[in-house]
Amino acid sequence: MDNDYYVCTGCALLCDDIGVELEGGKLNKVHTACRKGFAFMKGCSNPMECTVNGERTDMDSSIKEAASILKNAERPLIFGHANSSSGAQKKAIDIARKTNGFIDDTSSFCQGPMVEAIMEGKLKTCTLDDVRHKADVIIYWGADPANSHPRHMSRYSYFPRGKERQRGWEEDRTAITIDVRKSDTAEICGQNGFYQIPVKGDAEFMDAMVSALSGKIPKTSYDLDKKKLLELASILKKAKFGVIFAGLGMVYALDDREPLYKLMDKLNSVSSFHLIPMAGHYNMRGFNQNLFEETGYINRVKFSSGEVLHGPEYSVVEVLRQKAVDAALVIGADPLSSLPRSVVRYLEKIPLIVIDPCQTLTSAKANVTIPCGLVGVETGGSAVRMDGVEIEVKQIVDTDRLSDEEIMTRISEAL
Repeated sequence: MDNDYYVCTGCALLCDDIGVELEGGKLNKVHTACRKGFAFMKGCSNPMECTVNGERTDMDSSIKEAASILKNAERPLIFGHANSSSGAQKKAIDIARKTNGFIDDTSSFCQGPMVEAIMEGKLKTCTLDDVRHKADVIIYWGADPANSHPRHMSRYSYFPRGKERQRGWEEDRTAITIDVRKSDTAEICGQNGFYQIPVKGDAEFMDAMVSALSGKIPKTSYDLDKKKLLELASILKKAKFGVIFAGLGMVYALDDREPLYKLMDKLNSVSSFHLIPMAGHYNMRGFNQNLFEETGYINRVKFSSGEVLHGPEYSVVEVLRQKAVDAALVIGADPLSSLPRSVVRYLEKIPLIVIDPCQTLTSAKANVTIPCGLVGVETGGSAVRMDGVEIEVKQIVDTDRLSDEEIMTRISEAL
């Protein structure tokens, strides 16, 4: 077995303890990775090829045509980024700036609001290493890491022994799940650690928790076990280092973040609590941070003659719904499989460029496809973990494919 350890880019945990065995220069065995990571590192079952208008071509021709499409567009969209390296993301921002284009990513319709609040200093956060070493109370809210991030509980949150949590789970840690259904994670937390709420009942539950933490009788419009909630408040007050892992269940349930802000403020007035968004794709958080450093915004940006515009009307969903763009470059995403058909149908009517290691539903409709190396296997680079920590990613096997950063660099230079 190779004596080096590698980083798995199968999800936003970016586990850095992966062992591999090579045979004939190819990846033969993967050690330590979870089932999702193993499947990801095996690579594409249908690798993408260079094409222009459905005809196979070479890399130079594909890049030249991609640059031509972007140069001739008046309002191009640069979208995706969550499954691309930080270097490629920075080049994507350069391309959007040069072309006076729109730029957005998948966080626009998932974890973006939570990341934005953290980066603006409105929510207290911490690192996964802090959780492993210090956390004694862990809340999975609208999240099911047992399935979405299979090594989350064993490597970082509930089960591991930490410097200040030597006895690990059950004895030194309390795990709680708040969700609309009894998930596999809730099963692990046990009956006493599961709090079931109705769909869209999150804000009311947060308000009830604030009341309970204040010593008042909690109230909601739905049936609530007040005694159990008061017991939860007692547990939270005694926490020395608490963390809430915010999943999509929480994100989609909140019409605004004010109830969450109030809850976090109250928790931090009686104990110490932090929040980490449960990002899925391996470098979604990286794009948010890279764009924030360039523009002060994490997504939904339009460049206009040196000016930076921002707002919900510049989200990928809205610009496609309003047919506000006349060309698109998609990298590290597959919007035709992840967004409503009514929204993405317009992508099939405009010049479309796709950069990805694998064939996707979106690449099947593209005018130009450009294959890139699989980051974390065929190419290296850097990425940002779900907690905001930057991780260097090493190449494992040799390939003749260019990295996503090299492709984006060449397109940018051709503009």
